[in-house]
Amino acid sequence: MSLSVVTFTERGKYLALDLGGTNFRVLVVKIRTGMRNSVRMYNKIYAIPLEIMQGTGEELFDHIVQCISDFLDYMGMKNTRLPLGFTFSFPCNQTGIDKGDLVSWTKGFKATDCEGYDVVDLLREAIKRRNEFDLDIVAIVNDTVGTMMTCAYEDPKCQIGLIAGTGSNVCYMEEMNNIEFVEGDEGQMCVNTEWGGFGENDNTEDIRTRYDREVDGGSLNPGKQRFEKMTSGMYLGEIVRQILIDLTKRGLLFRGRITERLKTKGIFETKFLSQIESDRLALLQVRSILQSLGLDSTCDDSIIVKEVCGAVSRRAAQLCGAGMAAVVDKIRENRGLDHLEITVGVDGTLYKLHPHFSTILKDTVRELAPNCKVDFILSEDGSGKGAALITAVAQFIK
Repeated sequence: MSLSVVTFTERGKYLALDLGGTNFRVLVVKIRTGMRNSVRMYNKIYAIPLEIMQGTGEELFDHIVQCISDFLDYMGMKNTRLPLGFTFSFPCNQTGIDKGDLVSWTKGFKATDCEGYDVVDLLREAIKRRNEFDLDIVAIVNDTVGTMMTCAYEDPKCQIGLIAGTGSNVCYMEEMNNIEFVEGDEGQMCVNTEWGGFGENDNTEDIRTRYDREVDGGSLNPGKQRFEKMTSGMYLGEIVRQILIDLTKRGLLFRGRITERLKTKGIFETKFLSQIESDRLALLQVRSILQSLGLDSTCDDSIIVKEVCGAVSRRAAQLCGAGMAAVVDKIRENRGLDHLEITVGVDGTLYKLHPHFSTILKDTVRELAPNCKVDFILSEDGSGKGAALITAVAQFIK
């Protein structure tokens, strides 16, 4: 979609869905225009149990519709046919504003009978099975695109969207004359890079470690999303665990004893990495965190664990920064500019909550793209507002 189409004079009431992790969000977004533009949002967050994430596609979409039904009841809007924007944060082959075939599941999802199918059709079918309400599904949007549009509402220079959380991805606005497979040379088109899949043709092998290969081999989608597995919050803790196991085998940690707890996959969540790396924590507090995870550690162990966590998260931030630098510098070259000023809209818990990730990412972009002035603004509203704005535009131009 071209940003030139979005005038930010769109108005109305829209339903937005946001599916991309272990939580599912349903929102009503009210857009008002006039002397003062405003966007008001009401939302509820619903959990998606693991057995649903990895069950059948019918079970997953029935669960989504059940959540929508609960939300509409909560808002007293069951009898209102609202236009809907669906933020779907997985790789899709998008053939239209409301058509997207799922290429592959990522981020721990593995629901059957979905890959290769149009997820909008799967949602429509689930709504029909429920037979309680009707919705006008207008647009399917990647979370990077929704985040970019959310931030562009505040800053018109925002032409890049970055997700650095459970997953890792970037989208950006490209000049139409640089896009070969679409007719027309006027305006811009949003390109969803799906950079999490970078490396599937083995072009990242020189920077992957044996720990990365261990994590990849033990994942639900071996060989896929290799860059994401080096940069996203879902996998960093597992990389840390693999390194700690190796150091323990060598007798350098935990008195050389590999406990059952250390063998437990998923023990290190992103929040623990953020806590351990905090500059405000003394070593005794780091040791306390490790003991709360069932790891009997000494102060020396705490120092080593903190260094390992720092190395893993620093590499992730630098890789994301290198990717971002490549994107902004390519935009500058394609526009024939000596200097580019551009804004990136960002969402994701890794970027928001980790004590050093955002700073290292920005420093890396500054170093690798010296001819670009890149500002980063945080999306306080996730991608829901952006999905509603895109839905509003799509309705307007239908």
